[in-house]
Formats: sequence, structure tokens, C-alpha cells
Amino acid sequence: GLYGAFGYDLGFQFEDVERHQVRDDSHRDLVLYLPDQIFVSDHRLGETVCHSYEFVCRSWESSHLTETTGGLRRRGVKESYAPAIHCDRSTDHQPGEYADSVRQALGEFRQGNLFEVVPGQVFFEPCKDLPSDVFNRLKENNPAPYGALINLGEQEYLVAASPEMFVRVDGQRIETCPISGTIKRGEDAIDDAAQIRKLLNSAKDESELSMCTDVDRNDKARVCTPGSVKVVGRRQIEMYSRLIHTVDHVAGSLAPGFDALDGFLAHTWAVTVTGAPKHAAMQFIERHEKSPRRWYGGAIGFIGFNGNLNTGLTLRTMRIKNGIAEVRAGATLLIDSDPDSEEAETRLKASALLDAVKGKQAKPADTIDPMMQALRNRLEQLGGLQVLMIDHQDSFVHNLAGYFRQFGVELTTLRPALARQALARNRYDLVILSPGPARPADYAMSQSIDLCVRKKLPLFGVCLGLQGLVEYFGGELAVLDYPMHGKSSRVLVQGGVQLNGLGEHFEAGRYHSLYARRIPDCLQVVATSEDDVPMAVEHKSLPLMAVQFHPESILTLEGNAGLKLIANVVDYACSLKTKSETG
Repeated sequence: GLYGAFGYDLGFQFEDVERHQVRDDSHRDLVLYLPDQIFVSDHRLGETVCHSYEFVCRSWESSHLTETTGGLRRRGVKESYAPAIHCDRSTDHQPGEYADSVRQALGEFRQGNLFEVVPGQVFFEPCKDLPSDVFNRLKENNPAPYGALINLGEQEYLVAASPEMFVRVDGQRIETCPISGTIKRGEDAIDDAAQIRKLLNSAKDESELSMCTDVDRNDKARVCTPGSVKVVGRRQIEMYSRLIHTVDHVAGSLAPGFDALDGFLAHTWAVTVTGAPKHAAMQFIERHEKSPRRWYGGAIGFIGFNGNLNTGLTLRTMRIKNGIAEVRAGATLLIDSDPDSEEAETRLKASALLDAVKGKQAKPADTIDPMMQALRNRLEQLGGLQVLMIDHQDSFVHNLAGYFRQFGVELTTLRPALARQALARNRYDLVILSPGPARPADYAMSQSIDLCVRKKLPLFGVCLGLQGLVEYFGGELAVLDYPMHGKSSRVLVQGGVQLNGLGEHFEAGRYHSLYARRIPDCLQVVATSEDDVPMAVEHKSLPLMAVQFHPESILTLEGNAGLKLIANVVDYACSLKTKSETG
């Protein structure tokens, strides 16, 4: 088949767009190769197959096959890459200038001339490394389904990490996957989940994708059997190294008389890089962008001699020309757009490619948190921290223990009766009252607390542990109107040692039916839920503290709130140990 790149200007051959950009003599609309050797790798199976071809053909005037590649060299002249040391500018837009383009687009939307449009801006960076090295970095740090490295000759290269299928045809089936709707990746999986919820709940992002898919369906209606065009995937989530996208999947069946090239041309060019109505959007882009798009907004891929076709949209793609990397990035604008946010989105989209040019590597996943390292160092200086966890037959005690052990404490877990025996014999620097089902009295928790109080041991309770502490000092428990089992609540912080650095509020996971209805005078409430249920207490004079929520829960992972709380408890125990040892 034919492999290569299809330029954006191909669309002007059948869309009557008034030209405003200046095209120089180096501008090319199409570069396709007919390879005589292809390596096909199946990464799932871990296999690579080499296909080598010899071509037999004839001249136009001859009726016989007279020309062949048999015996000819498979390799042509090698041209070394010529890097650049510097470039004259970093972008073709000054800060705020792209936002001004957004404001001009908003005027077009209000007049009804446009529904959406996708203008871009270009970023420049000298590319000192080989394009293949840049591609390998990009592939490692920002993998994408349509990754590509294409040598176009004439010191021009494309390095792509495109997330979007343009047109794929297999037999009579034609498919596209329009992408629209974007949000930044979170710091971790929990933050990602919050970002995904925000993206899916965004009316603006839903409108973006809906308009794109309606135009895409219209493109297919030109060449598909009536009634065959279906949306087979709606607002599906796709995750990339720095971005989260919503994606639709649209498929249809080519009508008799149409082939893969007809399907390709019917979609030229994708609404996700132009806008709607498509002709008006392309005209806006031609007027307001500062240079011709060249390959951006076109396609890369192959046309098979068996009639199939597979192409990706040329976005998140850098063009390297004479050693200068050019990265064009756009944002989908519509009436709900915020100019400054859209400008920031273009910079975010370009950042992964620019970092690949600069040689930046992704942040290692196994770096040790500075807070954790500082506490570990302190524990080493103290000679360790001996911690006893009293297990009240809960299913989360090992998660909780794991949080404490991350800071280097030596933690022992025992059931209540054995724990009280250990308390009577041994010296501990901290005692933890674990969560658990039923009531504190079912575990004789008051006896455990009494031992800690008499020995003046620091004590930290979780869930049932808080309830036991409240009861021990004469408070009263009650049953919630509706159990909070595996539910998330906002915790409102009022102060307290254990909640230091957690801000005014945070989200936390709750697993309880009982709650502290009346708090004894010796305990101070340092946090509540939004419906005024005590979420954390501390004794006014003794080293005793507790939380009603579960710091170890997945529901308390946002912002590392649970781990920060445990760090505060460990730090507090360290301070008490230091104080006792220094007299």
C-alpha cells in the first residue's frame, strides 16, 4: 500500500476557501511512499514480521509487463539529519493573543456564523537530537494510538503522538472516533477520577463533542448506506500522559459505488480540527491563524491495495524542518468558551511534544515524598517508634497499619485481650484503637483506654476508636438516621494537632452507624461533617485524639489527606518521645 502524510491544504481542492496565508515553494500537500519492505510488529504477541516485495509493472504504452524492481537496490541515498542550535522565536502568538482570537470567534458565534471552530497557535523549539530520539522519548512518556515518525525528505520530519483516528475502512465498514472535550490529568488516580467526573459533567465539553459528532455523522451520510451510520460509543474516556479526553465512536457501511478513498474525502477535514459549519470554520482559520497549517489537521496513515484504509488525524504532531521543531496546538471554541482557559489548553496540549524535543523525562513514579522522608529521618534519630494497634476485628486494619509503617514505625497488631496483656508488660510510644463493627463495649475498649491513660501513653482512635474514647470519658453515642457505609463526606476543619496542614476542609471516607451525640467536656471537637456530626476530637490535656472517618480509605486519598493525617499523628508521637527522653 501507500504510506505517508496528507496535508491540510488538500481540503482546498474541493472546499472554496478564500486564501489569506502565504504558501512558499516548499509547501507540499501530499507525500506517500510505496515501500518495498515493511516490518509489522504485534506488540501484544511480541512478534515482528518482515514483508519484502518486488514490483512488476508496465509502461503506459506497453501491453506487456516490462519493468521490474527485481535486483535493484532497496536503499536510496542517505541524508543525515541537520540539527539547529537556536531559533528566533518560541511561538507565533504573544501571551493573550490567542485569547483575543477566541473573543473574535465568540462574536461569530453570537451572529450565528459559526457554531464551533478550532484555531491553533504554533510553538517553536530547536531540535538538537535526532527525530528518532525525540520520537522514542515521546513514545515512552506520551504513548498514543497514532504515534508516528515519518521522514518526508528535504530535511522535513513528522513526529506524532496523535490520539485520534481520522478514517478507518475495513471492507465496507467505515469508522471514525471524534475527540472533543479535554481536561488536565490529575496528580494520581483519585484526582483523575475527580477530573473525569468534572469533564463528564461539563455542559460545555458535552456540547463540543455533540457538535463534532453531528458533523461527522453528516460526513458519513454522504457515502454510507442510509440508516447504517450509528454512534457505537458515546463520551468514552481516553487517558493520555497529561490530558483526559471524551471520545465518540461512529461507524457506518459504505454504500455501493463508494470505496475507502470516497470515505476519506467525505471527512476531509475532521470537524475536531476545523469546526462547524466546516466551510465557515476553515475560512475563519485561514483568516486568523498566522501561518499555513501544512500537515497539521491533515492525516497520516496508509491506503492499502486491498481497498482498506487506516489513518490518524495529524494533531499532537511536530513538524521538524531544518532542525526546528514546530508544534501547532488548538482548542475547540464555542459560545461557552473562556478565552484565557482556551489559550492555556493549547499550551498544555503542546507541552508533551515540546518536552520531548527538549529531552525532558517523565517524573519517576517511585520518588519518595519529602514529608515521608523527613519523618523517617526523625524516627531514625529517635531510634524508632514502637506502636501497638488494637484490632477490633475490622477489615481495614492492615491498610491503616500500612499507612503507619510507611513512615518507618515498628507496629504490632493484636486483638484486644492480647493487646491489653502486651500493654501491661511493654512500653509503647503510641497506641492505635482500630475501627471495627458493633460497639466499644463489645471489645472492653474502656479497659484498653484505661491502661493507656494510667501509663500516659499517646492514643489515636479511628471510627470505633473515637466512639470508645467518647464513651470512656462520659459522652453519649447514638445511631445515625442513615448509615454512612462507604460514603464520602466533606470534613470541616476547626483546628487540632492531627489535622494540621489539611486546610479548611477535605473529603474523607466514612463507615459507621454510631456517632458521638454528646461530647464530654474534656474532649474538644476539632472537625465536623457538613451535617454537624463530630469527625475528630482531641483531649484538652492528655495525648489522646481520634477521628470518626477512615484516613486509610480510598475515599480519603484526595490530596493525600489520610496519609498527611497519619504523618501528623506520627510526628506528634515523636515529639512526645523526644520530650520524655530529654526530661
